[in-house]
Amino acid sequence: MRPIAFALAVLAAAPAAAPGFAAPLCDQFGFAGLLAKCNRGVPIELTLASGQPLFAGDGPVELQSGAYYELHVTADGSAELALHGPDFFRAIWMNEIVIEDIEVRPMAIDSLEFDAAGTVRLSFVAIKPGSYELKIPGSSGDSQRVVLAIR
Repeated sequence: MRPIAFALAVLAAAPAAAPGFAAPLCDQFGFAGLLAKCNRGVPIELTLASGQPLFAGDGPVELQSGAYYELHVTADGSAELALHGPDFFRAIWMNEIVIEDIEVRPMAIDSLEFDAAGTVRLSFVAIKPGSYELKIPGSSGDSQRVVLAIR
C-alpha cells in the first residue's frame, strides 16, 4: 500500500479505533475534502473596540478538530488594537486571511493589528486539541480575551 493511501486509511479508521477522537462534522467530503460545506462550523465573531468585550458569547468557543471555521474580526477604529494568539494560530491550518477582498494564504501568524476600522476574515481548519486564548495584548480583563477549545 502506498504511504498516502495508508495514511488516509488510518485516518478513516481513527474515529472508530480511538475513543474520544474528535471526528470532522461530516463524512461526505467529495472533492472539497475538509473544506466541504457539510464540514463547516458556525462563524466566530470578535469585535475590537475600546472598552467593549472582545467576544459577545459565554464561556469558551468550542471547535471540532478537523472542522472548517471562519473567524471574523471587526475593529470599530476607536483605538489602535491588536489580537494576539500565537498558540492558537499554531494549532490550526490557516486556509486564508481576507482583508478588503484581498486573499492572503500565510504559513503562520502571531497576531493581527488594526490601525483603523475594518474587518478581517480568517478561514481555517481546527487541528490540535487543547484550549487556546486570543486576547488584546496589554489588557488584563476577562472581557478582553476569548478562549477557543479545540476538541
